[in-house]
Amino acid sequence: MSDRQSYAFIGLGHLGGNLAASLIRNGFAVTVFDRDPTAIERLVALGATAANSPAEAAARAGNAISCLPSPKVSEAVLAGPGGLLEGLPQGGTWIEMSTNGRNEIVRLAALASAQGVETLECPVTGGVHLAAAGKITALVGGDPALYKRHRPTIEAMCAKSFLMGPVGSAAVIKVITNMLAFIHLVAAGEALMLAKQGGLDLAQSYHAIVASSGNSFVHETESQLVLNGSYDIGFTMDLALKDLGFALAMGEQSGVPLDLASRVNAIFEQGKAAYGGSAWSTQIVKLLEDTVGTDLRAPGFPAKLEL
Repeated sequence: MSDRQSYAFIGLGHLGGNLAASLIRNGFAVTVFDRDPTAIERLVALGATAANSPAEAAARAGNAISCLPSPKVSEAVLAGPGGLLEGLPQGGTWIEMSTNGRNEIVRLAALASAQGVETLECPVTGGVHLAAAGKITALVGGDPALYKRHRPTIEAMCAKSFLMGPVGSAAVIKVITNMLAFIHLVAAGEALMLAKQGGLDLAQSYHAIVASSGNSFVHETESQLVLNGSYDIGFTMDLALKDLGFALAMGEQSGVPLDLASRVNAIFEQGKAAYGGSAWSTQIVKLLEDTVGTDLRAPGFPAKLEL
């Protein structure tokens, strides 16, 4: 569609691949790059154009979106050899959809600004299954006029978007939402285990909690994967620990004691030691299952989340 802007999209993992696919479905011209050739092939099959580097993708498109696993990778993709800043024109926009700490995104945005490139931070929340359906939520930080310019693009990927303030603001709320999600996940696992050991039917217990004051989005979604036994949330222990680390650092810097988050971080460290950093974050509940010596399984729950 001629009225749609073109974008480079860098980072086609579980989350980024679904976000890029939403753009393509909505008529945007998308040039993609990822270290995984298979990920590139999947998007090309949907209508994307492949590039050989972030710089090449950015030069073709004029604007760039990235969705990457860590601030270190984000910096390399933005400012390293063959990075986005080698290809983006002055006046181009970098939309960073990765989860970063406030200091990291402010610093990276300054690198972009020095090259005449504007930045919107746009981490998303809600889970990979919502990204696949274009129904995930965007948390945005940046100039309001820049947000307005790219809002149709953001809304092609996300059902809701919230402008939180200047660059750095979205990082704060994203870290907060992820911290809550991991706390809720550990709590949901403990609740289900109490139900199991109390002799209750786990499926009935799941539905009773959903209808109760103790419900949470995480229980509604991720508990289903625990009860199925797949744990397949598309998000790893390493990523959970990265985000919890951001939260703990934020608490230390701002003088807010995060006792509960600190305990959950320690539990995730145990989970990583037991199952590896690439294990699904939902397997943190398996740590409790192994400790108690019983599993939390019930029929009728999916191996993957679907709308």
